[in-house]
Amino acid sequence: MFKRLSLPEASAQQTVNVYFDGRQVTAQDGDTIAAALLSAGIDACRTTPVSGSPRGPYCMMGVCFECLIEVNDIPNVQGCQVLVKEGMQIRSQNGARRLG
Repeated sequence: MFKRLSLPEASAQQTVNVYFDGRQVTAQDGDTIAAALLSAGIDACRTTPVSGSPRGPYCMMGVCFECLIEVNDIPNVQGCQVLVKEGMQIRSQNGARRLG
């Protein structure tokens, strides 16, 4: 469902490798974490605390909080608001958010 647009300047972009739940994901430099996951075919990055149903990026602008993940052991990160960096360790956020 999610498809990266092919832009003329895209061939000059650098790629970075990040890890989602231990799986290597190749992203383009300048992608948000949410965009990188969607481009890699990963559409769920957290589960709900009540039913455990999968949730994933929705609004892509920081309003809905459906893209919450753990990044380098920091919980409650909005994936649509953070750019990928080489070697980033990203994990699904399951259930209720951890505080501090």
